[in-house]
Amino acid sequence: MKLSCPDPHPLAPKPQFMPFSLPDIGEEEIAEVLDTLRSGWITTGPKARRFEAEFADYLGPGLQALAVSSATAGLHLALEAAGVGPGDEVIVPTMTFTATAEVVRYLGANPVLVDIEPATLNIDIEAMRAALSPRTSAVIPVHFAGLPCDMDPIIALAHAHGMAVIEDAAHAFPARYGGRLIGSLDSDATVFSFYANKTMTTGEGGMLVTRDPSIAARARVMRLHGIRQDAFDRYVSDVPAWFYEVVAPGFKYNMSDVAASIGIQQLHKIDAFLRRRTELAWTYHEALADLPLDLPPAAPAGTTHAWHLYPVRLQADASIDRDELIRKLYERGIGASVHFIPLHRHPYWHDTYGLQDGRFPHADQAYRTILSLPLYTRMQEADQRRVVEALAELL
Repeated sequence: MKLSCPDPHPLAPKPQFMPFSLPDIGEEEIAEVLDTLRSGWITTGPKARRFEAEFADYLGPGLQALAVSSATAGLHLALEAAGVGPGDEVIVPTMTFTATAEVVRYLGANPVLVDIEPATLNIDIEAMRAALSPRTSAVIPVHFAGLPCDMDPIIALAHAHGMAVIEDAAHAFPARYGGRLIGSLDSDATVFSFYANKTMTTGEGGMLVTRDPSIAARARVMRLHGIRQDAFDRYVSDVPAWFYEVVAPGFKYNMSDVAASIGIQQLHKIDAFLRRRTELAWTYHEALADLPLDLPPAAPAGTTHAWHLYPVRLQADASIDRDELIRKLYERGIGASVHFIPLHRHPYWHDTYGLQDGRFPHADQAYRTILSLPLYTRMQEADQRRVVEALAELL
C-alpha cells in the first residue's frame, strides 16, 4: 500500500491561544508557599493571620480583615453577621454573578433584583429606592468591572432606612472612591475576591473587611464551625487547650496558610499590578476609539478604577453581533468572555421570582452587546496588538 506524503508546504501554525485572563505568580509567591509547606502548618495559622493584618493595614486604620475561602463565603458571613434572616429582602443588581444573590437565599431571605445604570453598569440608585419595602434589610452594591459605585448616596439611603450595606468588591481591589480605598468606606462590610482571574489571587479565597466589631466577631466565630475560641489559638497554645465551645451552627469558610502565602506576596505587588492594568486599559481606549464600540467609562475625579475587566459593547451599526464576534475571536486564538448574563435571565432566578421580560431594560441592552476583552498583568504589547488588530479586521 502506498502511503501519501505529507504536504511539503503545511499551513503556518495557529498562534498560541491567548486566554481571557492569566494569574501573575512569581518566585516570591512560590518561595512563600514553600516556606509554609516546610513549616508544617498549612491550614489556617500564622500566614493567614499575617495576610489579614497586612491587608487591613493596606486599607487603613480602624478595620478588621477576615481571610475566607471565597468571596461567596465572605458575603454569606457578612449578611449573616448583619442579621439578615428568613423573610428579609436584600437588594441586588441583576448585572452580577449568581453568588451575589445566592448567599441571600442561604439565609432564607429573598434577593430583590434591580436594574443598572446604562453607562457604568453599576446599581441604579433610583431602582434601589423603588425596590424598598418594610422587609428590606440590606443592599449589596457590586463594583462592576472594578469601577466603584457612587457609594455616598447608596450608603445614605440605606442607613436612612435601617439597611445594612455589604459591598461586593470582587472586582474592585484596589479601587478608590472619593479618594478612599474601597473597603475603607462607611458601609457595614466589604468583601473582596482572590479567585484566579481577579486583580490579585490566592487561587481560591477572599477577604471580609469591616469597621464594625460586632460583625467581625460574629463572622470570625461563624467562619469556623461556630467555635467560640479560634482553632489556631488552641493548637499553638503552650498549655493544654483541648476545650472549645460551639456557640452557633457555623460554616467551614477559613483560608489555609498555603493560600494566604500567595496572598501575602500578591498584596505586595498590587500597586504595580494596578499600574499595569491601567496602562493596558488606556492602550485599549486609544486603539479602539474609532471602532463601533462603546468603551468602558473612565473613573470620575477622586475615583480609581481597578480594571479587573475591560468590557466593551457593540454599537448598533456594528457589522457583526456579539456572539459571532466572540466566536471569530476564538478562531483567531483570542479568548473573550461575557460579564454577565444578568441574573433575571437564568432559569432559577427568573422562575423562582416570576421575573417578567422588560423589567431590566438597561441590563438587557448591555447583555445583548457586551464582551470582556483579555486584560491581565502578564499581557505583552504584542498580545494586546493581536486583540486590537483582530477587532479592527472583524469590525
